Amino acid sequence: MSRPMENAYQFIKEKILDGSYKPSQKLTENELSEVIGVSRNTIKKALLKLEQENLVEIEKNKGAFIKAFTLEEMMNYLEIREVLEGLVARTATKNISDVELNQLEKILEQMDYYLKQNQFDEYSNLNKEFHRIMYQASKNQQAVKILNVIRTQLSRYHFRTILIPGRNQSSYQEHKKIFEALKTHDEELAQEAVMNHIANVRTTIKENFSLLL
Repeated sequence: MSRPMENAYQFIKEKILDGSYKPSQKLTENELSEVIGVSRNTIKKALLKLEQENLVEIEKNKGAFIKAFTLEEMMNYLEIREVLEGLVARTATKNISDVELNQLEKILEQMDYYLKQNQFDEYSNLNKEFHRIMYQASKNQQAVKILNVIRTQLSRYHFRTILIPGRNQSSYQEHKKIFEALKTHDEELAQEAVMNHIANVRTTIKENFSLLL
């Protein structure tokens, strides 16, 4: 990937994931070309890559639009994520190192601090890092690859779940349970804790879908 295309791709992707570009919003090649400072052809290539990641839809004679997921699509993705995350947690439990466990423990301490300060952006970033370390410890990297695609697609919705009253503390407690299972190398408990966490995310999104758009 050329440097201009990489810059265009990353710029548009970040705007999608942080919510600056909204679901169903049209992306105009001319405007993006001026804003990013690259050619229209470079924008076109970047949009095609984002379409492959299911973040953008390109319609013939209409142009490119931010992908908007239906509730059913999101529920299906989260069901897949729940199963795969359980598989990943089992192998991570067997292979996780003391260094990685120490990293997770420090992350939990920081997550608790940021929750108390109502710093939800920081909490969300640590949430991602928590899962990244667990994925790193897993031997099932094929499952991890699929999980990362799903997490990218749904991250703009997942972030907003932390703003739902009561969800932030529940999320923190769920991560503590996952950590304890990993620390004791209990495969079944880790799988159960992770799957319960994702199931609760799914329930939160289902019950508050209109607020997360």
